[in-house]
Amino acid sequence: MLEAFKVLLLISLVISLVLLLAGLVRPVYALWFLARFNRLKVIKVYGIASLIFLGIWVLL
Repeated sequence: MLEAFKVLLLISLVISLVLLLAGLVRPVYALWFLARFNRLKVIKVYGIASLIFLGIWVLL
């Protein structure tokens, strides 16, 4: 069960990093759900999410 959770965290980490990179190129790809989007918001949303997923994955 713990291994499945680690795999889920790793998949979430990869998706966040891909969206972070896509959002740095064109922010509308990553922040389609917000009214306004810019690269700083992309870094805030997906950078923080990536760090959280990475931190939890390392701790497990």
